[in-house]
Amino acid sequence: MRFLRLSSLTVLGGVLAAAEAFAQVTPRPSIVIERVETPPKLEDYVSGEKEAGPSTAVRPGTRITGFLQREPNDLAPSSEETVAYLSYDDAHIYAVFVCRAKDPSRIRARMARRESVFQDDAVGVILDTFNDKQRAYMFFSTPLGVQADGITTEGQQDDMSFDTVWQSRGMRTDFGYVASIAIPFKSLRFPAGTGPQTWGIALMRSIPSSDEISFWPGITRRISGFAIQLGQATGIDGVSPGRNIQLIPYGTFSAARFLDRTAARFDDDREGRVGVDAKVVARDAMTFDFTVNPDFSQVESDEPQVTVNQRFEVFFPERRPFFIENAGYFQTPVTLFFSRRMRDPQFGSRATGKIGRWAVGALVADDRAPGQALDPTDPFFSDRTYNVVGRARREFANQSSIGALVTSRDFGPSSNRVGSIDARIRLNPRWFFTGQAAVSDTETLAGEHQRDTAFSASLGRDTRTLAYSLVYQDIGPDFRTQLGFVPRTDIRKVNQFVAYRWRPSKGPVLAFGPNSFLDVTWNHGGELQDWDARFPFEVAFRRQSSVSVRRSESMTRFGGTRFRHHENFVVVNSSALSWMDASAAYSQGTRPNFFPAAGVSPFLAEYRDIQAGLTLRPMSSLLIGQSYLLSHLAAGAGSSHQSRVFDNHILRTRVNYQFTREFSARAILDYNGIWANQSLVALHQDRRFTADLLFTYLLNPGTAVYVGYTDGYENVAIDDLAGLRTIRRPTTSTGRQLFVKTSYLLRF
Repeated sequence: MRFLRLSSLTVLGGVLAAAEAFAQVTPRPSIVIERVETPPKLEDYVSGEKEAGPSTAVRPGTRITGFLQREPNDLAPSSEETVAYLSYDDAHIYAVFVCRAKDPSRIRARMARRESVFQDDAVGVILDTFNDKQRAYMFFSTPLGVQADGITTEGQQDDMSFDTVWQSRGMRTDFGYVASIAIPFKSLRFPAGTGPQTWGIALMRSIPSSDEISFWPGITRRISGFAIQLGQATGIDGVSPGRNIQLIPYGTFSAARFLDRTAARFDDDREGRVGVDAKVVARDAMTFDFTVNPDFSQVESDEPQVTVNQRFEVFFPERRPFFIENAGYFQTPVTLFFSRRMRDPQFGSRATGKIGRWAVGALVADDRAPGQALDPTDPFFSDRTYNVVGRARREFANQSSIGALVTSRDFGPSSNRVGSIDARIRLNPRWFFTGQAAVSDTETLAGEHQRDTAFSASLGRDTRTLAYSLVYQDIGPDFRTQLGFVPRTDIRKVNQFVAYRWRPSKGPVLAFGPNSFLDVTWNHGGELQDWDARFPFEVAFRRQSSVSVRRSESMTRFGGTRFRHHENFVVVNSSALSWMDASAAYSQGTRPNFFPAAGVSPFLAEYRDIQAGLTLRPMSSLLIGQSYLLSHLAAGAGSSHQSRVFDNHILRTRVNYQFTREFSARAILDYNGIWANQSLVALHQDRRFTADLLFTYLLNPGTAVYVGYTDGYENVAIDDLAGLRTIRRPTTSTGRQLFVKTSYLLRF
């Protein structure tokens, strides 16, 4: 066994070395960024671009041209002329974009809240400050200077929750628009020292009316991987984030009236809370976050999802600021850290950053929620959990990496420990291998001991014409990750995905082609649990429109019974009009009733799902959105039950008005209604209506004032004799709250 382990490591090392050698000989365009004595002024580029010929006195900075399309025509010259100017001084790196348009009236530029930029024209700067070809900062601006920022990491979804302080301006002109981006070195992490820097860099322009995204240098989908295709930027010298300490004190006040369901009465509550978050950057690359009485509140509500008749837990993304920053450092193929497991911490600290080729992260936080949820007579009432997460990953220049993750959770005498190793290996320009092995060790409050393993392996490519992935997962029946998101255990699962796209060079169709998804699951006893075969066909049209149809055949074993079921599905999306986005999805078929009423066996039922969304922008600053979800289940003709099982209606109306880039008002009206045949399904007649009003003044990601009011209504009433009783309509206010939250960023 020792020989096999050594042989495996030798082979793995050889694969990594060969792939890294390939990456090092691949040529990358280079530029030298010009140093300037004074920050560039946007107005100089507006007037200068109207003149014929170059004029560096008017337009300082390194001049960049030759943008190439990524979409729709791979590596073809951009359809609109774009010129960018790069420069830097002691405190900032600057990018100014001069964007021409054949028809300036088609430019989309609306006053919107921060991060809401991707339906409009936009420009962007992508910076790989460690030149490690693994991750990069992203900064985007619209023609009106509305900002969005994020981090792109190879092998992960782009993390748009990242927020930092930087400046942007934009101005529409008679020839198109100009936009400027100024990024403080304090807002970046890069190798320590004040010597010459070599960074990966790309510049981007997005033109929604033409379905076009262009980059300098050209970035193609024929090669898997984004960061490895960035250009190289030199010339930056003598810079450092310097002393970088941030303090964000905050305060909240809330006044609430809520229904105490246990006592069937209304109570009042007033609460004030203050705290401070601190951030210290050491050696330009490591970030240490500390917090006292942290602000873990969530200002924005979760997007509506159907949660009834779901066999496994539904995933809701994290929204709390402390957890979302640098969350990518803790991601692994199997989600072993899911921060929403910590619901009510009192303290927290985190360290993330780069040490040479190592990316490291550590997080410590408590959680008061488990103890508060117990009965006051329980010996562990008011106890808290103590949670620790550690992550280290060795990265290679070819976008490969080897890493390890550990998590620990303690509550009273109970504990949960998880450890894992993982690897991502770039086999060649198109193929990647990803693998993970994990072990868990759990001690329950009752003294029961559980220990098991989990494995994951995948092979995949994602290029312009062909996408393919083959994934194997093996999760033992006693594998437990109390800080992770693993909704199903005791499985051995294989799935394969294939997609092919034809891309006509002319005509209304941008791309079309079939997909194929096959999924098979067994338990560890070798018994077949599920299989699923889906065959979609998708067509993408010009002007941001698409249609997809799908047929699925499936088998599910549930409650000792095998159910054969099917699905027919169609979805249509369009943003062809600058003032309207529309989408509609309809599916129908059969699926099991996973939550039958007491005394009723699970049975196959007919279902119908509808999802519809409409977003209107009647003026630049106003957005009106309406969404509707319906989930309908009814006993089919082949069943012994002949009636509707349940209907779940979810409606959301959202209105945003952006007075300025900083000040906005938002109102949300939510309705969630469940009609249930309680003789067939274990659901209650539940109808809820919520009104949510929020005023926001957001000067930057650390300085903000929020004033909000929420009022929720349910279909319950207080009966003096029987306590709570169900009524037909949601007319009883069960929870209303007024809150004020303010924070202020101090940078030293």
